[in-house]
Amino acid sequence: MARNAPRLAVVIPALNAAACLPATLAALRADWLALEIFVVDGGSSDDTAGIAERFGCRSLTSPAGRGRQLAAGAEAAIASGAEWLFFLHADSFPAGPWVEALRSFIDDPANRRRAGYLRLRFISPAPQARRVERLAAWRAAWFGLPYGDQGMVIAAAFYQDLGGYPDWPLMEDVALVRRIGRKRLFALPATVCTSAQRYEREGWWRRPWRNLTCLGLYHLGVPPERLVRRYEGRRSAPP
Repeated sequence: MARNAPRLAVVIPALNAAACLPATLAALRADWLALEIFVVDGGSSDDTAGIAERFGCRSLTSPAGRGRQLAAGAEAAIASGAEWLFFLHADSFPAGPWVEALRSFIDDPANRRRAGYLRLRFISPAPQARRVERLAAWRAAWFGLPYGDQGMVIAAAFYQDLGGYPDWPLMEDVALVRRIGRKRLFALPATVCTSAQRYEREGWWRRPWRNLTCLGLYHLGVPPERLVRRYEGRRSAPP
């Protein structure tokens, strides 16, 4: 990348992610001169923070909550001079020509008021995984609702103008992409590989149905704080 390339910051929210974080950080070791990684730890009891530091990342701490952690990482990255932000989950890592895809997106001045996301690929050989991947691609293309697992690259100034991620424990990704709008969201020619553990544990039908139920309830006005238990598969608290 050229010397005057815009600075790109990767923001990764993490909580007890020691088992998956090394693979994510190793995948980000690309020939990108201006890349800086911010790992925002939500109070892990394992070696998440230590792993981030050993990989040379900027290790931050924040109260747990994905929206809160993403917002804290973005704020720190922008304060350090980042012009572009790449949001990524701790159990997901980019694959394929992702460096070229992000570079091409960033180099186009028109994309300063747009956002890009990557194709979803589960780390699983199960045929059901391919079905969910196709459903994710359809949801992103037709409704402008890529999953947070798919990663997102966005200009820091545009992110700020949109108000950033809300301080929510859930649906923070949906809130942001709805503000971006479907016509300003673009699928990039690269892939994000993400853990399939939740789907394998809960079922390849049950997990997507639970996600869809939570999304529907959110659109009906149910606060994200009330949706967390349903999303995580826990019984609702008694009234």
